[in-house]
Amino acid sequence: MSDAGFVGRLRLGVNIDHVATVRNARGGAVPDPLRAARLAEAAGADGITAHLREDRRHVTDTDIEGLARDLTVPLNFEMAATEEMQAIALRHRPHAVCIVPEKREERTTEGGLEVAQDENRLAHFIAPLRDAGIRVSIFIAADARQIEAAHRIGAAVVELHTGAYCDAHAEGRFDDRDAELERLRKMSAFAHSLGLEVHAGHGLTYDTVQPIAAFPEVVELNIGHFLVGEAIFVGLEASIHEMRRLMDAARD
Repeated sequence: MSDAGFVGRLRLGVNIDHVATVRNARGGAVPDPLRAARLAEAAGADGITAHLREDRRHVTDTDIEGLARDLTVPLNFEMAATEEMQAIALRHRPHAVCIVPEKREERTTEGGLEVAQDENRLAHFIAPLRDAGIRVSIFIAADARQIEAAHRIGAAVVELHTGAYCDAHAEGRFDDRDAELERLRKMSAFAHSLGLEVHAGHGLTYDTVQPIAAFPEVVELNIGHFLVGEAIFVGLEASIHEMRRLMDAARD
C-alpha cells in the first residue's frame, strides 16, 4: 500500500460485515463472509474491511481468524479502542487497523472518533500496534481539529466519515449535501498537507461515490453495506464491478 500522496488508481476496500449480518439473522454458517471476501478479491477489491464489534453482532472472532489467514489482499481490521480489540489485532497482525467509535446501541457507526479530547490515551493505545508493523487509521469527521489530533498521535491514515454527505443526498437536502461535500474536499486536502494518507467511507452508493472519488488526495474508499445490498439483485461481482467503474470514471 502506498504512503500518503497523490496516486492514479483509487483503491477500493470492500467491507463484508453485512454478509455476516445476514448469516447471523438465522444462525448457522451461510452466507459465509470469507467466501464473500474471496469473491470480492476476484472481482477486483484492493482490500477487505471487517469490523469486529464488542457484541459480535456481525463479524465474529472466527471470521477474523479466517480472513487474516486466507486473504491475499490486505485486511483492514476495524475496531474500537479497547484492550480486547488491541490484543486481537496484535495476535492476527492485519495489514491495517482502523480505530472507530462504537456504541452498543447504535445500528451502525454514527460518527467519527473523538480524538482531540482523548489524545493521550489514544497515542498510548496505538503505539503497540505501530510497533508491530500495523498501519493505524483513525475514522474521523472531516474536521481540522480531529485531523490535527490524529496526526499528533502518530496515525498513518485518516478515514473521513462520509455519512452526513450521503444522508443529506438521500434525504434531498442538497444544500447540506453540497456543504458536506465541500467540507470533505477541504479536509482531504488539509489531511494530505500534514502527510497523512487519506481514505473515505460510510454510506457511499453509486449515486454518491463519484464526487468523493474525484478528490485527488483520497487514495482509498471503504464501502460495504451498499455493495452487499446490491449483490442481492445483481450478485457481488457485478456490484463491485459497477462501483469500480464509477470510481475509475471519476478519477479519470
